[in-house]
Amino acid sequence: MAGDYYEILNISRDASPDDIKRGYRRLARKYHPDVNKEPGAEERFKEVNRAHEVLSDPELKARYDRFGEPGVSSSGQGGFSDFGDVGGFADIFETIFSGFGGGGVGTGTPQRRRSGPVRGEDLRLDLKLEFREAIFGGEKEIRIPHLETCKTCTGTGAKPGTGVKTCQTCNGTGQVRRATRTPFGSFAQVSVCPTCNSEGQVIEEKCETCSGVGRTQVTKKLKITIPQGVDNGTRLRVAREGDAGLRNGAPGDLYVYLFVEEDKEFKRDGVNILSEITVSYLQAILGCRIPINTVDGETELTIPPGTQPNTILTLEDKGVPRLGNPVSRGDHLITIKINIPTRINAEERELLEQLAKIRGEAAGKEGGLEGFLGKMFRG
Repeated sequence: MAGDYYEILNISRDASPDDIKRGYRRLARKYHPDVNKEPGAEERFKEVNRAHEVLSDPELKARYDRFGEPGVSSSGQGGFSDFGDVGGFADIFETIFSGFGGGGVGTGTPQRRRSGPVRGEDLRLDLKLEFREAIFGGEKEIRIPHLETCKTCTGTGAKPGTGVKTCQTCNGTGQVRRATRTPFGSFAQVSVCPTCNSEGQVIEEKCETCSGVGRTQVTKKLKITIPQGVDNGTRLRVAREGDAGLRNGAPGDLYVYLFVEEDKEFKRDGVNILSEITVSYLQAILGCRIPINTVDGETELTIPPGTQPNTILTLEDKGVPRLGNPVSRGDHLITIKINIPTRINAEERELLEQLAKIRGEAAGKEGGLEGFLGKMFRG
């Protein structure tokens, strides 16, 4: 089955049995075929059931944490009980064509499993950033639960002072063979050794710290560098900070997915920053210099005389640094909103009516003074 069991249940790798149960129940209700008729829901329901079946069983969970899906593929699989430990029809036919001859038991010799280093699993962490953190970057401390090589047994899984021995069930091959009778005749079935789980060796005494797994779950603090100009969905790779490998295998990588919180004042459009300011109608008519906020701090903005509503003014190089080239920045685009008053005092009205006469306009037309002002801003 594709997919990581922990991701399928949407839980962390250090989830408690109660967390596993809660994750299963929530998703089982959501994807149950009697409830969810959408395409793919039944398949998703099966995945959820399989993930719960493995992770709720301490022994299966330990195997899965150590070996992944191959470590549990021969356990708990229904529908093939008549074939013992066989994993499915593909295994049967592979055995028929590789070891079956003359209608009798196959005589091929099982090959010893090559036991070597196994790379650790990659991990994913979702990280929220404030608006300015995404723009200017910097160091960020995170905590990540992952598997580390057991310090007590140095990854062997064996209690200090003990070791491993050849598996007596498979004689070190990691496989078991048995004769199976079918309507097609008899043939040799080769499957993973249930005692050593295909390792060919068994631990004499399990390490008490890691229960023989060779790795322990720990939460580690890391400082990661956030580049300038990252945005929603940016993925950072932190090499060798995933789960530890098995048998001295290389550790996996950590992938950090970034999500940027919205800002009350600023919005982002690629490498540009957008904001709005409101000025009075007199400031728009006469022009002025006013203080405004930018991501770099406060600065002065010049409002040209006769500025119209929704005019966009540009502050160059005050936007977002370009990812990978922080020397180059976008712009800060400011949309100008104009506040036309709905009430004015008698003195203001008299002055504006004089202005209307000078411009040859009748203040009483086009909806009164507000209509006159509106016409002025329309040019």
